[in-house]
This record gives sequence, C-alpha cells and structure tokens, in this order.
Amino acid sequence: MSTSVNEIETKNKIAEDFLPLLGTDHIELYVGNAKQSSYYYQSAWGYELIAYSGPETGVRDRASYVLQQGKIKIILTSSIHVDTDVSRHHSIHGDGVKVLALWVDNATKSYEETTKRGATGVIHPTTLKDEHGEVVISAIQTYGETIHKFVERKNYKGIFLPGYKEAKSSIPVKSVGLKVIDHCVGNVELGMMNKWVKFYEDVMGFKLLLTFDDKDISTEYSALMSKVVSNGNGYIKFPINEPADGKKKSQIEEYLEFYKGAGCQHIAVLTDDIIHTVGELRARGIDFLYVPDNYYEDVLDRVGEIDEDLNDLKKLNILIDRDEEGYLLQLFTKPVQDRPTVFFEIIQRKGAKSFGKGNFKALFESIEREQEARGNL
Repeated sequence: MSTSVNEIETKNKIAEDFLPLLGTDHIELYVGNAKQSSYYYQSAWGYELIAYSGPETGVRDRASYVLQQGKIKIILTSSIHVDTDVSRHHSIHGDGVKVLALWVDNATKSYEETTKRGATGVIHPTTLKDEHGEVVISAIQTYGETIHKFVERKNYKGIFLPGYKEAKSSIPVKSVGLKVIDHCVGNVELGMMNKWVKFYEDVMGFKLLLTFDDKDISTEYSALMSKVVSNGNGYIKFPINEPADGKKKSQIEEYLEFYKGAGCQHIAVLTDDIIHTVGELRARGIDFLYVPDNYYEDVLDRVGEIDEDLNDLKKLNILIDRDEEGYLLQLFTKPVQDRPTVFFEIIQRKGAKSFGKGNFKALFESIEREQEARGNL
C-alpha cells in the first residue's frame, strides 16, 4: 500500500515534535499568605476554590489553595515555617510565579527529552497516587528560579493532584469570564534574552514567533526588547523581555530590581467579552493602568472597524490593535502586590494572533507614569 505525501509530512511533523504539549496545566505562585491571597482571587477575580493541600492533608511545611476559572488553574502556596524553600523564595522575590506547569501525555519522556538536550532537572519523574488514580510529574529549570513542571494526568480522576483534597469557596463567587491562559511573559537580565530564546528552541523545540526591538517598544525615556517563542501547536507562548538602553530606568529594570532577578512578569488571561470582564474587575477594586483620552482620538484610523462601541472601550481604558488576522482588545492591571513586579493582562482576540504592537507606546508610557509615582523611573 502506498503512502501519500500528506501522510509522510504528518509523520515527520509528529517525529519532530519531541515535546508535545497539551496546554497549560496550572501556574503556582509562592505568596506571603495563601489563605488571604485565595480570598482576594475568589472575591475580586472570580476564581472558585476547588482544592487544598496543607497540614490537614499530611503536608507539613506549606499550605496550597487551588483556584479555577474556565480552564485556568492557579495554585497559591505559602510556607508555614521560616526555613523552607517557599519562605526563602518569598523573602527574596515577594509574591511571584514559581511554577509554569505544562500538561503533557508523558511526563517521563518530557523530562528525558529536555534534559538530554541540556535542561537542568529539578524533579525526576515521580508517580503520585491516591484513590482516584495516579499522576506523573517531573520538572526542569528555566529563567531565574522559575521551573517548568510536566504533568501527566491521563490516569487520574481526582479534583487536582494526589495530596490535595476537594475544597469549596465559603463565599459567593461570581466568574468575571476568564477562559484560558493566553501567554506568560518572562523578564530576564540584560544580554540574556537570546540565551533563553535558544533554550526554548533547543531544549523544548519551540519556534521563534515574533521579535520586537527597542524601536518597536520604546518611549522618550526607556526601551525594552522582546522575542516570543511558541510550541508546535501554538498552545504555549512565552514572550521573553530584556531591558534596552534608555534615558531612564525601564519597566524591565524595575522588575529585576524588586524581584531580585529574572522571573515571570505577567500572565495574560483570555476572555470572550473584555468589556464585561474589565467592568466587573474595576467594580471589584482591581487597579488598571491609565490610558489618556487622546489615545482614542485616532485609534479607529489605525485599527479600522470594530464590533465594540468605542465609548465603552474608552470608559474602561481598553486598548485596541490589529494584525493581518483580525484585531484584539487588551489592558494591563497594575502590580497585584506591593512590589512592582507581577501583574495580569486581560485580552480578547477577535482573530488577531499578535500581542498588541500598536499599543506598546501607550502602555509603556502608562507604566512609566506609575514608575514615576513610585520614584523608580
């Protein structure tokens, strides 16, 4: 029986993808007080509490709360002792992302393929079991103290992972309409962006998707450079930023100074109705970057026709950009803790596959106003 050209190309493509990823499994943040942080994400952000791990489940050194909205799962973990990895991480970095967990079909193979290509192993393939089945996890190091955990859960029927018990929110929780993780952005030190892009290309089989230089992302005072890498199916996208020379301190330099090194700068979460989502979040006290009214004077000349009422977007400070595939709507929160480090991006895609290049100047001028208010520009 003959084999068609399409079948050969498909087989070759499968053979090339040595690290097939099914999506983002979860994101874990180490925080100062997980109990209080979980209340914030439930009441303000509309995440449901679904699972808990801590002393009551046999874990002696930490407490972890698992929150879910749509397909997004966030773990908030804090130490209950002063001399643990969690407490040390938090004392250095403040609240921040420790784990970017990737959902895979084979966590053992994922570990073997990445470590043989140069990754530093953090967790050897480990099988976790309970009455609901088993999960295999492994992990490798990425920029700063951030790790990628591979999670294989095809033989598990429990609420989250072995070691966690089901939990429910004790307060009324109303979703704001968040669906999935769109992308996660890493900030790295000057001169390190290309190193980490190469890491994702060589070690994880990602492809370079987009490049932005200091001409694309600059204001009168500061600049940065960014490259976006993506896995084969496009489910996982990681922009990597580094500072560029400018008259004053860039937002990347401010992050690196206060986070004490490289780390995850922001998490972009996707919604199908950004007007509803941002309106709900503002009503619940979430602070967003301010965009001047003059941004909207000529924005439709740049992006063309849109479905939304421009006055609604202007009222909520939502930004608009267009690429060859369509347009997108986006807005950044201010940092979600006192250190000017981690924040969130709310994004709605109306066909666009890009990252809002046309909004960079407005966004970064807004960030600079915040930096100036903090005395960090």
